[in-house]
Amino acid sequence: MAFEGLTERLQNAMRKLRGKGKVSESDLRETMREIRLALLEADVNFTVVKDFVKQVRDRAMGADVLEGLNPAQQIVKIVDEELTKTMGDEAVPLNKSAKIPTIIMMVGLQGAGKTTTAGKLALKLKNEENARPLMIAGDVYRPAAIDQLVQVAAGIDVPVFQLGTDVDPVEIVRQGLAQAEKDHNDYVIIDTAGRLQIDEQLMDELANIKELAHPDEILLTVDAMTGQNAVATAEGFNGKLDVTGVVLTKLDGDTRGGAALSIRSVTGKPIKFIGQGEKMTDLDVFHPDRMASRILGMGDMLSLIEKTQKEYDEKQAKELTEKIQENSFDFNDFLDQIEQIQKMGPMDELMKMIPGMANNPALKNAQVDPKDMNHLKAVVYSMTPQERTNPDVLNPSRRRRIAAGSGRPIHEVNRMIKQFNQMKKMMNQVSKGNMSGMEQLMGNAGMGGGIGGRMQKMAMNRMTRQMKKNKKKRLKRKKRR
Repeated sequence: MAFEGLTERLQNAMRKLRGKGKVSESDLRETMREIRLALLEADVNFTVVKDFVKQVRDRAMGADVLEGLNPAQQIVKIVDEELTKTMGDEAVPLNKSAKIPTIIMMVGLQGAGKTTTAGKLALKLKNEENARPLMIAGDVYRPAAIDQLVQVAAGIDVPVFQLGTDVDPVEIVRQGLAQAEKDHNDYVIIDTAGRLQIDEQLMDELANIKELAHPDEILLTVDAMTGQNAVATAEGFNGKLDVTGVVLTKLDGDTRGGAALSIRSVTGKPIKFIGQGEKMTDLDVFHPDRMASRILGMGDMLSLIEKTQKEYDEKQAKELTEKIQENSFDFNDFLDQIEQIQKMGPMDELMKMIPGMANNPALKNAQVDPKDMNHLKAVVYSMTPQERTNPDVLNPSRRRRIAAGSGRPIHEVNRMIKQFNQMKKMMNQVSKGNMSGMEQLMGNAGMGGGIGGRMQKMAMNRMTRQMKKNKKKRLKRKKRR
């Protein structure tokens, strides 16, 4: 998972302020030193680190912070706000043409994931805007590049325009655009050639395609795992093409986060999307404030909620809410929840979106094996229809039969049933506005007081504010209809 090392270092730096009624200048200097080292170790650009630390220190030196109430909490808030500012403040949407098609030109070095990202973006536009994109195969140099694009496009049912490898890329784009106009495609995504490194021939070709196509977006795909090299690549492409945005790929890998924190400051160009996973649906809008929360270990509940909403329609959500409120949630619903979670992605990644769970010692020791989910499903599948809808009938003899049928030990079956009952009770309490169940759960997970607790409250408050904003937007849209 990206940022684990940086998150741990920053949390340790903040932890030293815990419990202090007042923060002295020497305390602040030590904290700033730890933050500076943490960012440099995460491969963040030196100038970016220098500016960031100066901004935080200048704001934190104010008398209202050092001499006010909860100075440590205020410093955490300042760090959070400055991280967000460094990465661009707000999410930046795709540029769109006033009339179709909107033309998106994908550029980047070989191996950054440009072709796959082009496919992910096409699928995202199809799913979220009901768009009809066309992809143009403009990479005639890399072996099997066209085959790869055709294969990616076939998997998401998107057409590809291609003329093979013996035609000039500029001519391919010209004919592809004519085809898009004829077919009334909403978007055209041009997959261009890459190189192992930036060279003049590549840049000339890309400049010629840009001059012909007049793209609304030039999206640079950058491998986040290359750290400072990613920033240098962004500078190089931006200097020649004036890119409009960046897509950071492989952010789920063993990356130290330097690229995400440096690119906006160094190039002035926004990160528009991030790729975190191998599935074609693993392309997310980049939200600087949410990323800052994740870096500080405050979780990312809004993204988690959005992931959940993608898998659930309103009818399903309403039915589930009613069952929880009526306390009639059963093992059939539990099974459905497991399957929905499995669609959303790896469990350990989802857990880290919950405030306080990133670098949580309890989570660190708990290895979340995908097989565990299948074991839970096996236990439920071994129950009779009556047992699934009425868990109260699960007496010892029935549990022994279920254990034998699922191939799981009896203590595992007992533990699962116990946890199911606890979860059912907690969900029922929360649905009625009683948050004690949730607070107890967070307490058990080590998400209590101190700096960590305050950071979690900040994250939850931010989430609440954003959800209220989203609700107002939905109401406005309904009124307009």
